[in-house]
Parts: sequence; C-alpha cells; structure tokens
Amino acid sequence: MDYPIWDVSIGPSMMIAIVAIAHVIVSHFAVGGGLLIAVTETLALRRSDEHLRELARRSSLVLILISTVFGAISGVGIWVTVGLAAPAAISALIHNYVWGWAIEWVFFIVEIVAALVYYNTWGKVKKGTHVMIAWVYFVAAYMSLVIINGIITFMLTPGKWLETRAFWDGFFNPTYWPALVLRTGIVLIMAVVFMAFSALGADPEARPRLMRFLGGWLAAGTLVAYAGYRWWESALPEGIRGLFSGADPALATLATTRHFLLWALTATLVLGVLLLVAFPRAARWPTLVVLLVAAASFFGGYERLREGVRKPYIIHDYMFSNGLRVDQLAEVREKGVLPSATWAAHPSSEDPEVRGRQIFRAQCAVCHTLDGYQSIKALVPEDPDMTYSVLYTLYDMSDAYTSLAPGATVDKSKLDYPFMPPFAGTEEEMEDLTAYLVTLVSNGGGL
Repeated sequence: MDYPIWDVSIGPSMMIAIVAIAHVIVSHFAVGGGLLIAVTETLALRRSDEHLRELARRSSLVLILISTVFGAISGVGIWVTVGLAAPAAISALIHNYVWGWAIEWVFFIVEIVAALVYYNTWGKVKKGTHVMIAWVYFVAAYMSLVIINGIITFMLTPGKWLETRAFWDGFFNPTYWPALVLRTGIVLIMAVVFMAFSALGADPEARPRLMRFLGGWLAAGTLVAYAGYRWWESALPEGIRGLFSGADPALATLATTRHFLLWALTATLVLGVLLLVAFPRAARWPTLVVLLVAAASFFGGYERLREGVRKPYIIHDYMFSNGLRVDQLAEVREKGVLPSATWAAHPSSEDPEVRGRQIFRAQCAVCHTLDGYQSIKALVPEDPDMTYSVLYTLYDMSDAYTSLAPGATVDKSKLDYPFMPPFAGTEEEMEDLTAYLVTLVSNGGGL
C-alpha cells in the first residue's frame, strides 16, 4: 500500500500471467534444450552419427532464436510487469534474496554467452571442445532454474522463514525439492516438443530413428513431471491443498484446473508415444503442434494452479496480494486505509463515493478491474445491503489473520472468501467503499 496502483484495462494480474507463462515455456525449453542438445551431440560424437549431430545443430538455431531472444525479452517483461503490479512483493524478494538474484544473473550471463559461442562455432573448433561448450551452457541454465525455483517456491510455502527470516530457511522451503523435480521433468518435455520440429528436417530415412530418440526423452520427462507434481501436491499444507483437492474443494475453479493439467499431461504422454515412438512417420507439423499445445497446456495449468492456491497472498502468510503485510493488518484496520496508503491522493471531498474510489484502488484494484478481468461491475450485488454484508464478512476475516502465532498459517478452506484479502479499513471506510461500489452495479452477477 506504499506504492501507486498500475491501472491496466485487462488487469495487472492478467498482464503478468500472459507475459510469465509465455516466458516460462520458453525458459524451460532453454534449460531442457541445453541438456538434450548436449546429450545428442555427445552421443553423435561417440557413435560417429552425423544425423544426430545435425539434429543438435538445427536445434541449436531454434534455441538461439527462441530462448536467447524471446526468452530474454520476456524475462525483462516479467520484471517490468511485476514491478509495476506488485512493487511491495518485488521489494521484499529483492531484500531477502538479492544475492540469490545476483548469482542467478551470473549464471544467466554464462548461459547466454555459451549459447552464442556454441552456435557460432559449429565446424570451427574441435568436436570435443564444441560438446564441452554445450555442457557449460546446460549447467549454467540448470543452475539458473535451481536458484529461481527457490525464490518462486518461497512465495507459496515460506516455511520456517516466517519465524527465522533466514535466507536458507526460505530458499529450501517445503516445496523446493518437489518443484525442482517437477520442473526438471517439464524442461525435458519442453525440449522434446520444440526439438521435434527440428527433426522434421532430417533425412527421411533417419527421421523415424530421431523421433524415437526424442520420444524416449518425452516419456521420461512426463513420468518425472508427474512424480514431481504428486510430491509437490503432498508437500502443500492441508489448508492450501484443501482449496483444490478432496471431495469438497473450497475453490471449484482450481479443482477444475487440477483435473485439466493432469489430463493435459496424460495427453502429452499418449501423443508423444504415438507420434514419436509408435508411429514416427505420423509426426508432421500439424500433429507436432497438437503435441506442443498439450505440453504447454499442462505447464500453463500447473502455473495457474500454483498461483491460484497462493491467494489471497502474494507471499504466503506474509504479504497479501494488495501489498499489505499480515503484520500491518491490525494497525491499518484501526488507522484506516486512506491514512495508511501514503501514495493516495487523499480526496478533499467528504463525498463517500469519492473516498470509496480511493479505497477501492488501494484495497482491490490489483486484482479487480472495472470492466475487464475480474470485473468488479459484474460482481457487485444490486442490493447495497448485500454489498456491505460481503465487505463486513471480509472485515471479520481479518481476525483469522491477526490472531496467528508466529509461523502459523490460516486454514483458508474454512474462510468464506479464501481467495480474497481481508478488508483492512475502518467501518466508516466500508460504508464509503459500499457507496462507491453500488454506483458500478451492472445487471446480473453477484459476489
């Protein structure tokens, strides 16, 4: 609440999702592609197999164009969008993990340099030296994943860090290792679905053999990803897992997402076995696009689930999605939203609707737009009393958070609105916000 709100028509959270999912698909290919290209050229050298070596060469061009160009640009895009949409969270991550980010950037620089050197030295250096460059690239790329995984998983399961504030307690949190196994499987999947397009350009006689080679890696990747996902799911606290699993999940949309991603992973495995292993001659551009879509759907589904179960936090049990820290909740509840949101242009008017608009921007605008994604107009009941009742429920929810012991977590599955931060203002500000929201009422909908 110490920073201005970034107003964007489709919503800040949706903007982050668009950029981030596109980036992670490409970045995981960058890691898995590095491994598979290094293995492919190593085997080609040992077996004197020019077809395998040519596959590695063609794939290296795809790696350069997709990962080092689009991947790097979209990576910057993530920093820009997240920095604008969630500056308080980025500040917290940088303060806690500045050396982690610094180390990751070093590995990233090594990765980019190695990729450029690798592609530009085909046929110009000894084959053994060229293979060594490929392995340098992969190690640097995978170490980037190892470090970023610690920071990403910390945001969902900070673990003992909530009590100790120690770097390693947050880094090696309860879901670190499960997520690393899951993402290791994903990098293999992404590598195969992209490299399969390169294999289409191989000699027709060698193409089935190359497709089967890739198919074996895809099967291994899907099995590793499935094992990692199940481990990740079991490592989540019960209160989080209850949002999307069990006979009566608290959030039906997340339960649907879970089913979707598991079916998408199954489709990836079945399509991969059929197209790459059983009937490799059926692997053509249209069928490989279907395989790519299935794999990307699984990965995108997992990312949506991972982000969804973190609600209403941006850093679980520490900071809400609107930038308010849990330990600030009691103070803001007593002091009020507007006096606490130091960036806000405090309205000179005493008009409740004017004040309510500023409260909406401080409390709600990071997740809700007026007419776009998570449109607040479509959600507000026509009855002002119902709107106030919902806000009062959110106000009462703050007791569940302020009464937490250090390191404890709220069982969100028992809350009326487990995906929304509690209302942190005064009762007078609730009335002001209600006055503003009822002016936005559209036909239908309801909170």
